[in-house]
Amino acid sequence: MNAQAKARAVRLMGFDIDGVMTDGRLYYGPDGETLKVFHSRDGHGLKLLMRAGIVVVVISGRRSAALEARCAELGVHECHLGVEDKLATLQTILARRNLTRQQAGYMGDDIVDLEILCQCGFSAAPADAHPEVCARVDYRAALPGGHGAVREVCDWLLKTQNRYQQLVQEALGSAAP
Repeated sequence: MNAQAKARAVRLMGFDIDGVMTDGRLYYGPDGETLKVFHSRDGHGLKLLMRAGIVVVVISGRRSAALEARCAELGVHECHLGVEDKLATLQTILARRNLTRQQAGYMGDDIVDLEILCQCGFSAAPADAHPEVCARVDYRAALPGGHGAVREVCDWLLKTQNRYQQLVQEALGSAAP
């Protein structure tokens, strides 16, 4: 099955944060708090997915107040931080939502994401993901993590599902015919 066919089945899309929604660099404030930089267009891409009825979840191995704040600001359906077993977390989410792995997508960037990427129906990575990840995903973004890669994947997914133009028309203030 090709990437487009896999993407058309996606009803839930999961995302890692570090290296996907951010550029992967870690910044620490004077009190030891973690600071993150997010691209606003990536956030809007997630909101477009949700507006199209796709469940958006975050599953990250790292936990920080900045990550919690970003998830809350975006209104993602579920935010799981400090996760050691991403695949088990996804399986729990899918069971609770009555979805299959073939209906799930995930975007990750490093070797710790390989298991979940290979078990989802659709997988994606930013341009600067680890080579082992890039070799195995269905879609590799042209943009690097933290610089619009998430938005690129969201737009591509919506276009593949023939939902993108309707969202553009809604943004223009008129429904598509």
